[in-house]
Amino acid sequence: MAEIRTDILISGGGVAGLIAAAAFGSAGFRVICVDPTPPVTEATAAGADLRSTAFLQPSRAVLEAAGIWERLAPHAAELRVMRIVEAAAETPEGQVARDFDSADISDAPFGWNFPNWLLRREIVARLGGLSTVEFRPGVATDSVFTREAEARVGLTDGTRVRARLVVAADGRNSPVRAALGIPVTTLRYGQKALAFTVTHPIPHMDVSTEIHLSGGPFTLVPLPDLDGQPHSAVVWMEHGPRALELAALPAADFDREMSERSGHLFGPLSLASRITTWPIISQYAHRLEGQRTALVAEAAHVVPPIGAQGLNMSLADLAALLELACARPEGLGDAAMLAAYHRRRFADIRLRVTGIDALNRASMAGGPVLTHLRTLGMQALHDIAPVRRALMRTGLGARA
Repeated sequence: MAEIRTDILISGGGVAGLIAAAAFGSAGFRVICVDPTPPVTEATAAGADLRSTAFLQPSRAVLEAAGIWERLAPHAAELRVMRIVEAAAETPEGQVARDFDSADISDAPFGWNFPNWLLRREIVARLGGLSTVEFRPGVATDSVFTREAEARVGLTDGTRVRARLVVAADGRNSPVRAALGIPVTTLRYGQKALAFTVTHPIPHMDVSTEIHLSGGPFTLVPLPDLDGQPHSAVVWMEHGPRALELAALPAADFDREMSERSGHLFGPLSLASRITTWPIISQYAHRLEGQRTALVAEAAHVVPPIGAQGLNMSLADLAALLELACARPEGLGDAAMLAAYHRRRFADIRLRVTGIDALNRASMAGGPVLTHLRTLGMQALHDIAPVRRALMRTGLGARA
């Protein structure tokens, strides 16, 4: 049975775990990253993640430090305006819209959008050029035993790893978190999200559009053109039974339904990919650390896909953890470092989970009275310039 030593063992090779491996490896730490499922790096391959990720301004610095941004930049779709549409009906006459323009607070876009399968492709390629990182797809964490001086991790290929720090990036049902006995609070909505891409005749003009009616928001996020046509990623949140009904529709019927739900803002939408679905929850871990272990990304927090917060919260976790590790490398994974990490991130995580939970519940609500109240609230937040700018800065990651 092989036994190896490393600085950091990252359990989980999703987008957040792969970025963590690149970031710590680029900083000179020895890293092993494992995930039971090899990453799918082509859009048409079975199991491809068809969701997209919008990296907001603060996340770019993390990607640059990890040596990833230069690979991603040629594929970026800029997000310069966030448009919120309150729709009393699925017609233009029933819509009230407000634009949150990045030019109000910065010369840079709010963020840059990428398909998740492409992110995996480019980050895996970056890992291949780092001598400090060993990526083991198809291998999972099997056991975790921690002591004051180190963690001992068993892998499913029989390898035993002795690491100074374990980073749990292994998802909302994190086995590492469970092994440490860290409890979570979970909020359920009875919602599912449908993710897919569409083409449309009216250009998106670098505008991300979030349309609220009932059941949850319908969000179109710009992507680079596809075969010469404007192209967007869509996340459509609905009550669970309705979401499953929609996903089962013939293509022509689905095109009609989603075009109506979009309020025809971009003309008739045409499905450009297969549809994936997943359940919507909010969740946070009661602690972000255990002995020799840090929780990041969905092992630490899960939020509904509103306002591009999910993975950007994950990169804020990573930025804090990396800063602490680089400030005192000799203390990597010790109790002082991990306690500081928890203090730095936990309050912000709780605040964002609570805020996005409230936004989602408000978006789900139907009926003319609640729709009117949502519209008034949105107008008030937008139309008072200092409030609008403060809201945008908070959305980008500034402390509220």
